[in-house]
Amino acid sequence: MLHRDYILDLIDQFMMVVLEALRHALQQHDQQSAEEAEEAIANLLDLDPEFALDLAPDSLVTMMLLSGMADSVADYVGFTLEKLSEAYEGMGAEDLARLRHAQAEAVAESFGCDLQTPPEGLEGLAN
Repeated sequence: MLHRDYILDLIDQFMMVVLEALRHALQQHDQQSAEEAEEAIANLLDLDPEFALDLAPDSLVTMMLLSGMADSVADYVGFTLEKLSEAYEGMGAEDLARLRHAQAEAVAESFGCDLQTPPEGLEGLAN
């Protein structure tokens, strides 16, 4: 029960940051907002933000598995990475957009996530 409450608290904190950051990144093509969303992913996974999202897609999945919370947060991570991919594409940062998309795909394949369906709490970011 305590572990579940801890995870729910982490997800709540994540959503508070990600909702606003992704909206700005997607609508205003704001690089700093995209970076805030990336940092929120790293924090959710308890990884160093400078390190976490530079990982190859398979390595990111491995780090998620090692975190012990992957099944609980995979939908949030995969969906957010896919939205970041769209944001970076809109900013003209094609290489970063491809990396975020590949990371999102790896998370989706490994954990059975639907990248087009927002997880609970992120419905406001649906296309």
